[in-house]
Amino acid sequence: MQKFIQSFLTTTFLFLLTSLSVFAQANGSISGRVIYTENQTPLHDAQVQIVQLKLSAATDDDGNYKFENVPAGRYTIQAQTDGFSASSKTVVLTAGANSTIDFSLQIGGVKEQVTVTASGEEVSTFDSFQSVSTLGANEIAQRNSTSIGEVLEREPGVAKRSFGPGTARPVIRGFDGDRVLVLQNGVRVGSIGSGSGDHGEPIDPLSVERLEVVKGPATLLYGSSAIGGVVNAIGQEDDDKHPGLRGAFTALAGTNNKQAGIGGNIEYGYKNWLFFGNGSGQRASDYFTPLGRVPNSASRSTSGLGGFGYFTDKGFVRASYTYYTSRYGVPFAGFIESGGVSNDEEIDLKLRRHNARVNAGFRDVNSFVTSGNFKIDYTDYRHNELADNVIGTQFDNDTFSYRGVFEQKKYGKLSGRFGFEGFNRNFLNTGAELLVDGRVKQNMFSVFGLEELNLGRVSFQFGARVENNRFRADNTNFLDRDFTGVSGAAGVRVRLWEGGALVSNYSNSYRAPALEELYNNGPHVGTISFEVGNQNLKRERSNGIDFGLRHSSNRFRFDASAYYYRLKDFVYFAFADLDGDGEVDREDGLPLSFYSQGDSRYIGAEVNFDTDINKYVNFFFTADVVRAKLTSGNLNLPRIPPSRARIGVDLKYKNLSVRPEAVFADEQNRLYPLETRTAGYGLFNVGASYIIGRDHYAHIFGMNAYNLLDKEYRNHLSFIKELAPEIGRGIRFNYTIRFF
Repeated sequence: MQKFIQSFLTTTFLFLLTSLSVFAQANGSISGRVIYTENQTPLHDAQVQIVQLKLSAATDDDGNYKFENVPAGRYTIQAQTDGFSASSKTVVLTAGANSTIDFSLQIGGVKEQVTVTASGEEVSTFDSFQSVSTLGANEIAQRNSTSIGEVLEREPGVAKRSFGPGTARPVIRGFDGDRVLVLQNGVRVGSIGSGSGDHGEPIDPLSVERLEVVKGPATLLYGSSAIGGVVNAIGQEDDDKHPGLRGAFTALAGTNNKQAGIGGNIEYGYKNWLFFGNGSGQRASDYFTPLGRVPNSASRSTSGLGGFGYFTDKGFVRASYTYYTSRYGVPFAGFIESGGVSNDEEIDLKLRRHNARVNAGFRDVNSFVTSGNFKIDYTDYRHNELADNVIGTQFDNDTFSYRGVFEQKKYGKLSGRFGFEGFNRNFLNTGAELLVDGRVKQNMFSVFGLEELNLGRVSFQFGARVENNRFRADNTNFLDRDFTGVSGAAGVRVRLWEGGALVSNYSNSYRAPALEELYNNGPHVGTISFEVGNQNLKRERSNGIDFGLRHSSNRFRFDASAYYYRLKDFVYFAFADLDGDGEVDREDGLPLSFYSQGDSRYIGAEVNFDTDINKYVNFFFTADVVRAKLTSGNLNLPRIPPSRARIGVDLKYKNLSVRPEAVFADEQNRLYPLETRTAGYGLFNVGASYIIGRDHYAHIFGMNAYNLLDKEYRNHLSFIKELAPEIGRGIRFNYTIRFF
C-alpha cells in the first residue's frame, strides 16, 4: 500500500510538473523598443499596452519593454508618451513564440490616434465603435486659436457657432447648444456656454494636451446633454507616475488681430509623487475683414492650474485647482439691443471660473471589479455682462459633479464597465437682462453600463443608462419638473480585411429639456430674441443609426461615416406672430420667440482621407454634409452648417513640412423662416512646421497663413453674419519647446 501511495504521488507530481511546463511553453512573450523618429534615440518611460489584455509596461532608460507569459492570440499593441504621436501595431502571437514589436514615435502629425472619451477606456480611434476625432497639443498650437470652437472647425462634422471670436463653440453634425456636451478631463465644465450665442467656454486651447470629439449620441457614458456629441478637453490627467521632469512651453502671435499668447506646462515625478502645473495667457485686438475692422471684437484670457498626485502599484489619488478668467467683446450687441438703432454702447463679457477636483482610483484587483476610478469636482462660475464697463447683468452657476467608473473582470470574450454619475447645479441670474427670475437648482443622477463582446473578426458593444433630472425653482410661479429616461445603444464592428473595418451603431437616447428652455423669459441679445420658455416641455427622444467604413495602413488612411437620426418632441425656437399680420412680433426691440416642440430629422455624412504618395508628398481630403428638417412642420432647421470640403497636400523634406490647402463651402439656402442665406466660398491657406529634435527636447516652429486671397465670406452659424464677415488675410506664428 505504501509503495502504491508513493508511486501515485510521484506520478501526480510528474504530471503537474509536465502540465506547468506545457502551460509555460504555450504562453509567449512580446518585447521591443520605443525610439524617437527624428534622431533614433530611445524614449524612456513610454507606456506600451496590450489593449485586449489591458496589460501595460513602461520602457526603461534604453527604450526597451517586455511582456512575459502572454497567451497565444491576436493583439493590438499601443505605444505612447506625452508630447508624441501614439502608434499601434497588430501582432499574432503563436503558442510559445517570442515576438518583437518596435515603435518609432513622432512629434509631428498623428497617424494612429487614441481616444479615452468614446468608450471610457483608452483605445485607438480605429477600434472605436463611434466616429471620433482627436487633436494633440502640437496641432492645437499650430492652429493658433483663442477658443476650442475655432480649433475644431476644421474637423469633418464639426462647425463653429459664434457671436464674435471670443464666443466660438463647437457644433457637431448640426447639433448645438445643450445637445453638445463640453467636458474637461471627462467632467462637465460647469459653464453656461450652451445656452447663448454670446457665451464661450472657459477653456484656453494652450492649456490642453488633447482634444477629443465624439460625433453622434454619447448619452450612455455622459448623459442626456450628449445627444449630439461630446467635446473632451484633456489636460494633465496622469493616472500613473513617471520619474523626472517633463513639460512644454509655447508662444504664439498673429498679424490680423495682433494676437499674442504664451502657455506652458510642467510635471515632476519623484518616487511615488507627481507634481504638475500649467499656465497660459492670450490676448487679441479687434479683427479685420476685407471690409475693415470689426469693432469690439477683442479678447483676452488667463488660466492656471496646480496639483499633485500620489501613485502606487494598486492605486492613486490626485488633486488639482484651476483658475480661468477672460474678457471679450460682443460685436454689435448694443446695436442689436437697441432694436437696430445706431448705438455706440459697447457690451463686453467678463467671466471667471474656479475649479477644484480630486481623482482617486484602484487597479489590478483580483475580483469581479478589477479597477475603479472616482472623480469629485466643484466649479464656481460667474460672468458679468458689462455695458460701457458698468455691470448690467450677472450669471452665477455653481456645480458639484461626481463620477465613478468600475472595470469588471473579463469573462472569456466579454469585458465592460459600469458606473454612476451625478451633479448638483445652482443657477442665478440677476440684473438688467433678467432671463430667469430667481434661483433654480438642478440635480442629475444616473447609472450606466457598457459591455463589449470580442469574437475576433466581429465585436459587439451594447449598453444602457438610466438618468433622472430634477429642477427646483425658488420662484413660486415656476413649476418644479422631474424627468427620468432610459438611453440604450448597440454596435457592431467587423474586420473586413487587414487594416479595414465596418462599424455600425444604433442608439435610442433621451434628453431632458435644458434649464434655459424651461424657464427663460426675457430679452436675450445672445440669441437675438426675446425668449419665452415653456415649463410644460416634454422629454426629447432620439433614434439614430450610424455606419462607418475605415481603413488604416502605413500609406493609406480612410474614414467615412453616414448617419440618420429622428428626434421626437425636439425642442426648437419658434418665432411668434400673435397678431396674425404675417410679421414676427417684437418685444423690447427683439423678435419674440417661444420654445416649442416638434419632430425632426438629421441625415448626413463625413469623409476623412489621406495617403502618402511617396515619402515627400501626402495628399489629404475631408468633406461633410448635413441636412436637418422639422418634419412636423416640413421646415428646415435654423443655423445648419453648409456642405464643406478641404483638399491639400503635405510636402515633407527631412524635418520641414509645408501644407497648402483649399477650403470650400457650399451656399446655404435651406433656411428656417426669417433666416438669411449665406453664399458659398473658397479659401486658400498655407501651413508650415519645422522640427529640431535633440535627445531629451525638441523645438517646433509653426506658421499658418490663412485666407490668403482676402476673401469676404460669412459663417452661416454666426449670429452676426449679416453685420460682419469672417476674418480676412493674416499669418499666425507659433513656437514650442517640448522636453521629455
